[in-house]
Amino acid sequence: MSSPDFSSLGIASSVLQAVQELGYEQPSPIQAQSIPILLEGANLLGVAQTGTGKTAAFALPLLSNLDPKQSTPQILVLTPTRELAIQVAEAFQTYARHIKGFHVLPIYGGQDMRGQLRGLQRGAQVIVGTPGRILDHLRRRSLDLSKLRALVLDEADEMLRMGFIDDVETILAETPKSCQRALFSATMPPAIRRVVSKYLGDAKEVSIASKTRTVERISQRYLMVQGRHKMDALTRILEVEEFDGMIIFVRTKSATVEVAEKLEARGFSAAALNGDLSQALRERTVNRLKKGDVDIVVATDVAARGLDVERISHVVNYDIPYDNEAYVHRIGRTGRAGREGQAILFVAPKERRLLRSIEHSTGQAISSMDLPTGAQVSSQRVEQFQQRILQQIETEDLDVFRELLEKLAHDRELSMSDIAASLAWQMQQDRPLFPKLAHIETGDRERSSGREKPFRERETREPRGREAREPRSREAREPRERSEKRSERPERSSESRKQRDEFGEFDMVTYRMEVGKNQGVSPGDIVGAIANEADIESRYIGQIKLYDDYSTVDLPDGMPKELFDHLKNKVRVCQHPMKLSRQCDESGQAAPAGKGKAPSKRPVKAPAKGKSFAKAKPDTRLDPDHKPRKKRQ
Repeated sequence: MSSPDFSSLGIASSVLQAVQELGYEQPSPIQAQSIPILLEGANLLGVAQTGTGKTAAFALPLLSNLDPKQSTPQILVLTPTRELAIQVAEAFQTYARHIKGFHVLPIYGGQDMRGQLRGLQRGAQVIVGTPGRILDHLRRRSLDLSKLRALVLDEADEMLRMGFIDDVETILAETPKSCQRALFSATMPPAIRRVVSKYLGDAKEVSIASKTRTVERISQRYLMVQGRHKMDALTRILEVEEFDGMIIFVRTKSATVEVAEKLEARGFSAAALNGDLSQALRERTVNRLKKGDVDIVVATDVAARGLDVERISHVVNYDIPYDNEAYVHRIGRTGRAGREGQAILFVAPKERRLLRSIEHSTGQAISSMDLPTGAQVSSQRVEQFQQRILQQIETEDLDVFRELLEKLAHDRELSMSDIAASLAWQMQQDRPLFPKLAHIETGDRERSSGREKPFRERETREPRGREAREPRSREAREPRERSEKRSERPERSSESRKQRDEFGEFDMVTYRMEVGKNQGVSPGDIVGAIANEADIESRYIGQIKLYDDYSTVDLPDGMPKELFDHLKNKVRVCQHPMKLSRQCDESGQAAPAGKGKAPSKRPVKAPAKGKSFAKAKPDTRLDPDHKPRKKRQ
């Protein structure tokens, strides 16, 4: 029995046109099984790994059932991270390019709330967002789900792991009972099964086992590098790596032109290959690559479909693909005709999840690579410089130039070696033999042996919202590290408290923030703000205590001044300035964690509506040192 194509699945003609323009030919297994179920309006439970084509599996049928005349939200997609929210929103926009009046709005923390409010007021048929920010808008009553037709939970197990399952259930309870629901997850832990049983009822289940395997003759390596350093890192690799022909894969058509132009400006023979090129121009570019007139082609996935050039020795994934199948197709451009192939993958620190997914899907570990050093680049340039000189000596008639230089040496009383050195210096001006290369931060702290640094180098970026905060479930509403420290309390010294992880112990310092219960702050809000703004893992965030008008938190000693100033002056928690400062003891010195002047009163729970703080009981959950008084006899 032949596999179905997209035209036979019954999706709307406008959506089918977009799919065909993208060059999609056959649906993936998850798409072939899920699309008919969602088209008929049934609930769906999809069990499939990341990279199997889940986004198209729910986007294509839901767009086919969309009513373009209804401007209020019809489809809501919940994702665990803002990166995935952006990716899914872009996919919806691409698939709906021929639907008139279509609008999709991504909603996640870190964006200006006013911009999101304006977008909701203008109207959008599809909302893609993270649970925390979606819940914020529901509480503000700025998001109306009363006419919602479909809800999708994407990567539900990841939302469970990040502690968003309570928020997800709250949102599910706000959706109409008639709303169609779909849940996609790589695994099915009991908590997810409970959500499925409660909210999806008679959902039809589709389970896809990933069978992706990569070619064994292809050597795969990855480099952990920030996006702003990619071009410099690529240049170093191209200088040191011995390659014949190369394809560099990027995500967008504009990036093909941008990267190709930058490479040509740096002395490499490169050309762009994208869907905007005519067929004749595309064939001309491929022929130039085959003949060796161009060494590097910068391409998108669609433009490189069917590309078969034997001389391609290297494939570089400049942008990591979101689809695991796309990764396999990309690196399959090399290693042809029994030859060895090399595949290099650039991974930003935020994209570790995609790297792990590719490894899991392909069943192969991808080894990390070291960025070529300045000495390696210099060595390669010197060798090429020497080869050019030797070639000129063998092939060119240099008698006239030899006489010219001998006369110069005689007239000026110069040695030939000094003249040669001067000429060499002039020749290497445009491409220095001993370049002073900029520092590039690389390395995968997650996989490196030894301790990871609690404080990472902070990027210049927008503050993130609460979608990346710590778990909000009842069991995990406090950071789990706090309960670990309680069990270790007898080990505290009188001078300081140490945080312990799998790599050992490190000193903690108590900091004060000018936000507390009166500002509606929770431990999760504080963890989320610090974890995202300091780019510090939650396991390095220690005990948090909430008071009426301020809070305290234990953080690793040695916070960089730049980061401290950023948290002190720019970071907000629940729309209130954090104003971070170090907690001081009676002598005015910064207090180690566990020390410092005691607060004037115990932390208290926020009173119920209409009640006064005077009647509130001490919050023993937030104050582990609290001991209840004995009743008088």
